[in-house]
Amino acid sequence: MSQGGQAGNGRLWVEHFKRAGFELRETHISWVLLGEGEVYKIKKPVSMGFLDFGTLEQRKRACEAELALNRRLAPDVYLAVVPLVRDAEGQLEIGSSAPVEAPSGESERREVLEWAVRMRRLSDHDRADVRLEEHRLPWNGLAHLARLLAEFHAQARCDAQTTEFGSVEVIEANVRENFEQTRGIIEQWLTRAQADEIERWQLEFLAKQSKLFGERCAQGRVRDGHGDLRLEHVYFDDDESVRVLDCIEFNDRFRYADVCADIAFLAMDLAWRGRVDLAERFLAAYAQESNDYDLYPLVDFYESYRAYVRGKVSAMVLSDPQLPSDTRERLDAEVRRYFLLSLASEKPPLAAPRLIAVGGVIASGKSTVAAAISELEACPVVVADRTRKHLIGVRPTEKLHDAPWSDHYGPEVTTRVYSEVLRRAEAVLSTGRSVVLDASFRTRAMREEARELAARYRVPFVFWECRASRDVCLERLRARAKEASVSDGRLEIFDDFVARWEPADELREDERLVIDTGTRTDIQTLVEQSFASWRARLPINPHK
Repeated sequence: MSQGGQAGNGRLWVEHFKRAGFELRETHISWVLLGEGEVYKIKKPVSMGFLDFGTLEQRKRACEAELALNRRLAPDVYLAVVPLVRDAEGQLEIGSSAPVEAPSGESERREVLEWAVRMRRLSDHDRADVRLEEHRLPWNGLAHLARLLAEFHAQARCDAQTTEFGSVEVIEANVRENFEQTRGIIEQWLTRAQADEIERWQLEFLAKQSKLFGERCAQGRVRDGHGDLRLEHVYFDDDESVRVLDCIEFNDRFRYADVCADIAFLAMDLAWRGRVDLAERFLAAYAQESNDYDLYPLVDFYESYRAYVRGKVSAMVLSDPQLPSDTRERLDAEVRRYFLLSLASEKPPLAAPRLIAVGGVIASGKSTVAAAISELEACPVVVADRTRKHLIGVRPTEKLHDAPWSDHYGPEVTTRVYSEVLRRAEAVLSTGRSVVLDASFRTRAMREEARELAARYRVPFVFWECRASRDVCLERLRARAKEASVSDGRLEIFDDFVARWEPADELREDERLVIDTGTRTDIQTLVEQSFASWRARLPINPHK
């Protein structure tokens, strides 16, 4: 059957669903028919270079791939692949998800005209982009999404075939393809100088950072991910459960990628919608959940790359002469915004970076304060307790109740933990971003190492020393013993820890801030006030 005839079959089914009360939403590769509680998604018989749905069998395979791949993040949404058939009397009907078999009489054979993915319909009210636009997107939801994606990536396929797609050679081929496919048209939205700057920066980044891409491959960070992680594909229920839909099923090379490319896509989408603060907080949450702070030196590149891809795809859609004028006007503005964001992603952050070390004795409130600073500054926090558990190879909340100052808390392990905390912090600082360190910093040597790192990057350093009375700390430890916690601090070692604390008298006044967490329950306000006090004391050139 010709492609035109196959398109006719698809449109025949579109009209059939519309007569049954379904709403049509059309993309450049699919017809999506939305009913009251279910959705049928039909592939268009198109060939576009990066995908080929030209035959009925190809469309069936694409439907099967979509079902299997999307069940990873939305198992209760993707229900079945179903045949759309015409019986011997010419009547259209939706077949069973079981294999289609010919009846005993040849004249009664049912003809499969198309295949569709049957899905449960989710409410647009719950879609993340709608929630964001209506100021209903809770931070807890994004934090839960970061945790879900960290778990998803940890379990995703990772082998020689997927890893190949993280090589700098493959990524460069994708980047050059983007530029070739927009050659001669990008000037509709950018000046030639702006377009050249994006191309030059992305290619130079790949050349200069080829070792970094190789290290990511060796670390197993290139996975079978999602490939199209945008807000419109994320749904939050009111109980904050998350479902992620519409991963790329039609081309493996767009889905096999560094996990950073997935995360950068959603961060880019948040930034494109004017919420750079949420984008940075989402990155920080994912880095903590995945123990992947090494994504930071790559994330700006991938955000630029993803923005350019979105601009390119929208520009392709604009080439359709049948687009309504209002849709054309909206898309034209979107294309320009994407390309400008691709250009802006190479620029350093506007806010001056700083290194903030938060320490104190056990249960003095340092993790609560560090989290509050991270939220206020929209920057990542590197937690020593989490880092220790990751290096040892146990879950973050698994207890390590060794004898004090021995085994997993012996001097050698602790030295290794602090070295890794500072290494992760350096990965963040190298991108011009601030970072918060959450550790006890009980010795002068520990604090001095953090101070020296700040000096190397010529950024302000401050040690926030958290304090609380002994009674308050002990009360917190008794409560902590009854719940899951990343910290292994406990009553039995509290007094010994306090005895080993070395006063932070080696630091200058502008490098040290004492914060009493025992007298206030509103930690966020306390942190904001303390920040204002510290900024007022900062010298103009702290490392000159």
